[in-house]
Amino acid sequence: MATHSTKTADIEKKWVLIDASGLVVGRLATIIAMRLRGKHKASYTPHMDDGDSVVVINAAKVVLTGRKREKKVYHHHTGFIGGIKERTARSILEGRFPERVLEKAVERMLPRGPLGRVQLGNLRVYPGADHPHAAQQPEKLDIAAMNRKNMRAA
Repeated sequence: MATHSTKTADIEKKWVLIDASGLVVGRLATIIAMRLRGKHKASYTPHMDDGDSVVVINAAKVVLTGRKREKKVYHHHTGFIGGIKERTARSILEGRFPERVLEKAVERMLPRGPLGRVQLGNLRVYPGADHPHAAQQPEKLDIAAMNRKNMRAA
């Protein structure tokens, strides 16, 4: 029996729409990362980009469990000496770009390198309900129905 290796011509990409309102960030991010990598397909090949394109709407309404909203800290560096800055998840979610919490969670679940950057490019996250990808006819994926732990009241 020979091992299957997907060729570029055999890859079939789909578009998936996920409504993130009321969903737990970590659980949602793992499902999105699996879809972006293509691990949900039988034709998964580690060195190929055979994952789906994922559109996430209502990313500003995601929920963090426990006290992570106040306690979780995101660090970034300005590039200057002693320029490490930190922000809490609450300040990001209430700020100008609340979708970045979900983007960072997914980014850290994907491999680092050229393939990971290409796969992350297949993710589109929008803070509200509007998205410009109606022409791609994305199929709706109900994450809340998969497991009762995926949904949490805000």
